Amino acid sequence: MAREAVYQQTDPETATEAMMPQEQDGSLRPRRMDEMVGQRDVIERLKIAIDAAQGRGEPLGHILFDGPPGLGKTTFATVIPTEMGSHVHMANGAGLKAPKDLLPYLTNLAEGDVLFIDEIHRVPKAVEEYLYTAMEDYRIDIVLGDGVSARTLNYELRPFTLIGATTRAGMLSAPLRDRFQIREHLGWYTEAELCEIVRRNSIKLKVPIDDPAANVIAGRSRRTPRLANNRLLWVRDYVQAKADGTVNAKTATAALDMIGIDPLGLDKQDRGYLDTLIRIFVGGPTGLEAIAHTMNVSSDTLEDEVEPFLLRSELIVRTRRGRIATVKAYNHMKLPPPEASA
Repeated sequence: MAREAVYQQTDPETATEAMMPQEQDGSLRPRRMDEMVGQRDVIERLKIAIDAAQGRGEPLGHILFDGPPGLGKTTFATVIPTEMGSHVHMANGAGLKAPKDLLPYLTNLAEGDVLFIDEIHRVPKAVEEYLYTAMEDYRIDIVLGDGVSARTLNYELRPFTLIGATTRAGMLSAPLRDRFQIREHLGWYTEAELCEIVRRNSIKLKVPIDDPAANVIAGRSRRTPRLANNRLLWVRDYVQAKADGTVNAKTATAALDMIGIDPLGLDKQDRGYLDTLIRIFVGGPTGLEAIAHTMNVSSDTLEDEVEPFLLRSELIVRTRRGRIATVKAYNHMKLPPPEASA
């Protein structure tokens, strides 16, 4: 039987105690693959890879997960070590500014451990190149001293698995991308899958919920489990404070209306994007930077967190000349489309 995965993160030099999953992520994150909902094809392929690696007595091959935020990349990175009976060490690409920042993670790995690098596309070139030999040959070169007195120490690493997660796979260099034996793109969830997630997690939270209420929450969660969980937690707080703890379609709708989540799942920032594009830029085309400056929001935030769902929902289109609002966007914002306003 696989033992519990141990969680270490941020700074391996100062972290003295490993964190267990419930301490890091609350009670909602799945602990085993059999508890996961959705991404069935990905899970099936990973189970085959895990079974094969365990049969050979080898670490799992390096894995790259890509896809929009909130679809389960971190969940997979924490579940896989549990299935393998190993530990996971967690880092963020933005925090690995130089090879010396990566070194403690690599040297602290036990055989079969998992190193998870979130936002791996933010790893700088110097650190990326340091990963090449670590991934391929389980070794690194450590430079000791400076100038003419410098010497290189060849350090052998224990065999490990690197799991990378990114929302921007295209920003990874080909040499790094090609060193991942397993590459999985995580797609959007169906509303039925989100309903199942909401129902399961309502049981964990000990909040009774009926199917119509689960449908309301799932329908306003933008096909994203993380948002479904966030919506569920808010609905729980709302009904405990305002509705005697009763979750039904009416109270779920009132709770989500209160925080500006509309029936399509758009929040205030999403609608602000559409409002800016339609009113300020007359529906486009206009560039992302212009929209970001007008909204006083980072362009990375808009590109990573706002635009993916707007594109998938056919509310905007992206062209060489810029972003354009669709007729569906005008209708959703209850504004007359260009033809009607002429």
